[in-house]
Amino acid sequence: MIYFFLKFLHVIGAAVLMGTGAGIAFFMLLAHRTGNTATVAAVARIVVIADFLFTATAVVAQPVTGLALVWHLGYSLGEDWIVLSILLYLLTGAFWLPVVWMQMEMRRLANAAAKEGVALPERYHQLFRLWFVFGFPAFGAVLAIFWLMITRPVEIW
Repeated sequence: MIYFFLKFLHVIGAAVLMGTGAGIAFFMLLAHRTGNTATVAAVARIVVIADFLFTATAVVAQPVTGLALVWHLGYSLGEDWIVLSILLYLLTGAFWLPVVWMQMEMRRLANAAAKEGVALPERYHQLFRLWFVFGFPAFGAVLAIFWLMITRPVEIW
């Protein structure tokens, strides 16, 4: 029973991480494409809240439930697929943490531009391009973790 509970929490956490990340990227991209400062400001406010509420919660839950599953099932942390999952998770975090800061800064810049009734500043556009680029390795790493979680290959290297 405990196994299915831990697995359920782990799978839900993974789905929230993937879903929230994809949803945030989708909405932020669409808002950006409008070029409307008020729209960008409004969506950026929601994106930052969603990232802290959902993504951050899942970021904490994943290693907790993952380690609990490893312990409960008697796996070794040295198994190839677990080591690679952890490395990819750390890679994801290395890209996600700066993205959170970028989103907060883009939100601030968009809010200021909307209040002043001016176009989004060049700094916003620089951050958006960087934010966009950072999403690819993070998203790819999460997809790879899903694959590892599902297949649990015995030998990788």
